[in-house]
Amino acid sequence: MQTHAASSYALLKIASGQTITVRVPATSANLGPGFDVLGLALNVHDEIRLETTDDAAVSVRVQGEGSASLPTDETHLVARTIREFWAAEGCEPTGFVLTAHNVIPHGRGMGSSAAAIVSALWAANAALPEDRQLETVELFQRAAILEGHPDNVAPAVFGGLTISWQEDIESFGTVRAKLSEDLVPVLMVPDVELSTHRARGLLPASVPHSVAASNGGRVGLLVHALASDLTLLHMATADQLHQDFRAEAMPDSAALIAELRELGYAAVVSGAGPTVMVMCSSQSVAEEVARRVEGREGWRVLVTSVDENGVRVEEQ
Repeated sequence: MQTHAASSYALLKIASGQTITVRVPATSANLGPGFDVLGLALNVHDEIRLETTDDAAVSVRVQGEGSASLPTDETHLVARTIREFWAAEGCEPTGFVLTAHNVIPHGRGMGSSAAAIVSALWAANAALPEDRQLETVELFQRAAILEGHPDNVAPAVFGGLTISWQEDIESFGTVRAKLSEDLVPVLMVPDVELSTHRARGLLPASVPHSVAASNGGRVGLLVHALASDLTLLHMATADQLHQDFRAEAMPDSAALIAELRELGYAAVVSGAGPTVMVMCSSQSVAEEVARRVEGREGWRVLVTSVDENGVRVEEQ
């Protein structure tokens, strides 16, 4: 990862009085068999507002999700990432007021940490002088490195359906894939959280070649289904790499997925869980799924759509 070394430049002063607003979509990764590969941007958004100040103090205001538990100083993930980015770019310590309006549920497999990292990097980059700002591709690389894998970061940055891969330890690639306009994602969000770290800890170190080959076939079919034939989604979303291994950590989610799949719906774990997502072939199917789940204690249902834009920045 290349940075502007502070020793090669005079320390850069971030201009005070800037107001930068960044809006980032929630994301659902894996989509069944596409473990660490596929990601989908959702029309559920977090928004931050960064206001640079004359002093070095950092103040954070959190609204919405996490308002009762997240830190309100420079240890907040967004604030910390902004400061680390500026330090890496050879900037003077700069104060700011950060207002975070959180809508994406935390610890539910909807990309809240990826959204935080992306919003921080795009806001911090926008505050730099124009000739020192980084390109989107470089910012994506940094976000993927900080997140540890690109599957949530890519759709948060580029929108739509993304296919991502890792080139080496600090290099990632991604492409936007064709996606049917008829797709309607429905999310069933439980009241309980599950850490990605715990979910990953349940995965085996290896699987047989036959399992890998079968799962790879489903990924290929899923890419085709999402682009051209949504009637294949149920068959294409069968997974053998991660969902069954993680079921013990989210038994209610696993039970709901089994129930919905038995009825023919393309139900999967969203990211590391425990949110359940059903990819529906039409609005009417989505409403049908929602009716089956709405009213169950401990669950909330979101019938949403695909965000085609990814991260957006507004400067004042």
